[in-house]
Amino acid sequence: RHTRYISVTGVQTCALPISAKKTTKKVVTVAGWLATLPAEKRKTAAAVIALVRKHVPKGYVEGFGWGVNWSVPLTILPDTYNKQPLAYVALLETKGGFSLHLMPLYWNKEREGAFRAAYKKAGKRLDMGMACVRFTTMDDLVAPAVKDVVKAIPMATYIANYRAVRAKTAKGR
Repeated sequence: RHTRYISVTGVQTCALPISAKKTTKKVVTVAGWLATLPAEKRKTAAAVIALVRKHVPKGYVEGFGWGVNWSVPLTILPDTYNKQPLAYVALLETKGGFSLHLMPLYWNKEREGAFRAAYKKAGKRLDMGMACVRFTTMDDLVAPAVKDVVKAIPMATYIANYRAVRAKTAKGR
């Protein structure tokens, strides 16, 4: 099983299944990736992408690499721990469905608690790591809760949070 790890500080937060490993070398756009998915998965992915696009704060850039991601561009923050754009939200295909990585949950226990409470109130099962939500269909998600997390942190605040956390690590000093 191939995995990568996403992190804001260099500390593992979630394993990212790389099920699209075969396609990442050939596919370089979101539209191209969507075209490789089976019809039902394409419908789900397109709905999640539309939700994120509608609510992601100004400045984050959509891209495709290890999945569809919205990140702080290197032109704004070139000094990330891994020299890659700083991930904010990411959508990846997994063997069984999808994984939605919501980094605003990683730093904020109150926000995470509200997210978990929204799932409980909706009566939906939450399959979640530290900042990643695993799901199969759009119906598995609580869209208003996802929307609230996606729109939660303006880019300038996210960068300031990153720098403050990074400064506390040995490599960030």
